[in-house]
Amino acid sequence: MSLTITPPQPSEYAAYYSDDIAALPKGDILEILESQRVQVARALEQVASDDWSTFRYEPGKWCVADIIGHISDAERIFSTRALRISRGDNTPLPGWDQDQYVFVAGAEGREIEDLAEEFDLVRRSTIAMIKSWEPEALDRKGVANNYDVTVRALVYIMAGHVQHHTEVLRRLYRVKI
Repeated sequence: MSLTITPPQPSEYAAYYSDDIAALPKGDILEILESQRVQVARALEQVASDDWSTFRYEPGKWCVADIIGHISDAERIFSTRALRISRGDNTPLPGWDQDQYVFVAGAEGREIEDLAEEFDLVRRSTIAMIKSWEPEALDRKGVANNYDVTVRALVYIMAGHVQHHTEVLRRLYRVKI
């Protein structure tokens, strides 16, 4: 069975996700998620040295390794929210402090190849989970970080989040994506 996932309405997610969702290309969201997985892998192949992977375009900003570690962490959090809500869990889910996660994650000390492999595995797992859902799971609504959110919106939020960070890598770090 092929799952058709239509874009969420603004009422299905917190307003601060609007720009990321709007920046996504038109098309099948599962194909977009897969193409992002491939794009991130290709982009990180360009990062040939540890010096480059730890480059910061401005003091105090995250380095490339931090960004890749962050998108894996964020995907895990968003996909866990989606899993719980898709399964009918009505427990309000907490927010998270992305800067604290990056601060203690130690991504800067890791090999970029390891971070790339980790993102690839996390994204593959996300896609497999999404493909396992029955269509009615997409409409289930829960609360995350004090905002109502649907499973459908979380799928688009995951893609939009990676879209945002790959644009940052392209624009500010000059990574070819």
